[in-house]
Amino acid sequence: MDSPLVYLTTVLVVGVASQWLSWRLKFPALIVLLVFGFSLGRLVDTNSIIPQTLLFPAVSLAVAVILFEGGLTLKIRDLVQSRSAIIRLCSFGVFLTWVPTAIAAKLIFETWEMSILAGALFVVTGPTVIIPLLRHIRPKSRIGAIAKWEGIVNDPIGAVLAVLVFETIIVAQSESAMQSVAIGFALMTLIAVSIAGVTAWVIVQTLKRHLIPDYLENPVMLGFIFLTFTSSNLIQAESGLATVTLLGIFLINQKTVRIHHVVEFKENLVVLLISVLFIVLASRLSFEDLEGLGWKAGVFLAILILLIRPFSIFASTIGTKISWQEKTFLSVLAPRGIVAAAVASVFALEIEELSHLRDVDPLLLADAHKLAPITFLVIFGTVTIYGLAAAPIARRLKISDPDPQGILFAGADAFVRSLAETISKEGYTVLLVDTNYENISATRMLGLPTQNASIISEYVGNELDFSGIGRLFAMTPNDEVNALAVRQFADQFGKANLFQVTPRTADKNKPRGEVSDRLIGRKLFNSSSTYPNLTQRFSNGAVIKKTPLTEEFSYEDFKNLYGESATPLIIIEENKSLRICTAEDASIPKNEQTLISLVDHVPEQNETV
Repeated sequence: MDSPLVYLTTVLVVGVASQWLSWRLKFPALIVLLVFGFSLGRLVDTNSIIPQTLLFPAVSLAVAVILFEGGLTLKIRDLVQSRSAIIRLCSFGVFLTWVPTAIAAKLIFETWEMSILAGALFVVTGPTVIIPLLRHIRPKSRIGAIAKWEGIVNDPIGAVLAVLVFETIIVAQSESAMQSVAIGFALMTLIAVSIAGVTAWVIVQTLKRHLIPDYLENPVMLGFIFLTFTSSNLIQAESGLATVTLLGIFLINQKTVRIHHVVEFKENLVVLLISVLFIVLASRLSFEDLEGLGWKAGVFLAILILLIRPFSIFASTIGTKISWQEKTFLSVLAPRGIVAAAVASVFALEIEELSHLRDVDPLLLADAHKLAPITFLVIFGTVTIYGLAAAPIARRLKISDPDPQGILFAGADAFVRSLAETISKEGYTVLLVDTNYENISATRMLGLPTQNASIISEYVGNELDFSGIGRLFAMTPNDEVNALAVRQFADQFGKANLFQVTPRTADKNKPRGEVSDRLIGRKLFNSSSTYPNLTQRFSNGAVIKKTPLTEEFSYEDFKNLYGESATPLIIIEENKSLRICTAEDASIPKNEQTLISLVDHVPEQNETV
């Protein structure tokens, strides 16, 4: 393991495996990453392979990419929806976290300087941990937007606050600390807005004029992120975090050019970066560092989680429209992440170097050696506790749906309406979207949720509430529109949950007019379930049938009664999850499950079993 090649390969493989394992187990990925990272640190000395002089710049650049990607998820329409709560959490909430945390940190540190610094540092709740947890929890749209904005915006605010406190109190030892911090924040804001605004304009103009070939757009964008981050940091330390976050916000909210492909690339890159960073940084922590903190560290962590976070949330959101359930959820969602770890490690090194240049209070130097261990303990403790507690609490408060079973229907003709009505009566969320107003009117007469819009419009993708919905059924008469709908909602629902009726074919030789297989979703029901076939059968008298399967009436009995032409559509399993029948899935429904099918022949009463 002493070989850098073996070490880096191990980190990458273990990181990706941890992400996959957490997905399979429906367990927060960050906890798995921290456990594997800490375990790896027992086998190899990370510092002997990756020197600190290289590690921290690399971590900083990786964090810049993560924050930029976080900025790309912050749309102004979400801010407008809960503007008051978000502004309060990112202003009053920061102060109401900083001051009590600094007081509580005196349990750990001997000096007030380090306690105040730690209080500023633990304001940070970054996207490296918030976004993966939100992806796991899947809270409802409004509270999800609030949590996302707070986590992403507070990351650069907390980091810059910590840097300003460090420079003012510890390095400069200024008597006018608050004034220096205020001036520093004003300067940081000016620098971040200016550089991010200019860079965003340059990127938009470059893409608008097609000055960069498609295959170079993502590498060029990565270069812009690094250049923006480093330039901003050279002007003012750690201001680059705010700059790249603003750059992402500016780009995602402009209407001149589409950057969807950039968003996809950054999402994939960020998953890889988070996996590697958490393992590498966790592997640098030792048992001896944690043991040196003593029992007071556990008390400090408990105060941070049980008292300070709820106090900050409930106090800063007084007078807002968010409910007590949403406030309670926010109170159990404040994990600390990579930025806190990186900044704490850099501070500890800088104080140690400072001690070689001038006299430094021995107590302050001793406190500096505690900063990185307590930061990692806070990261591990908050990620573990919030990661395990947030999801069940959100479900208990009925503000999340981690495995939504509802269906978004593209199309609302008679067959689709009948299928959606059957599913809705079983208690599942449905939403039908169609451009045909007659179909919309008929859908509304049935009391089903509907929207008169194109399924591939920006309005549907950006404005509709998909709470409780986790699948797409593309069932319009147009195979090309169905394929485009599948592409449109790939990020929203994931490829496994995108279905469409089987495209029509003129012959078995795949004619030139057929939609390419790589563009279409999973084929609904069976290979013959094209739109004309389904609608023709339905107009000829076929009906949607719900059949509970039991030992007395099994699937074999069902086939004997309704004939081989009966088409299984959806299976409601014992745990109430929906299993969609597809052309690739030939599994047979079992007893104790409920089958929803399309049957051509409905027997008379005296024919039934």
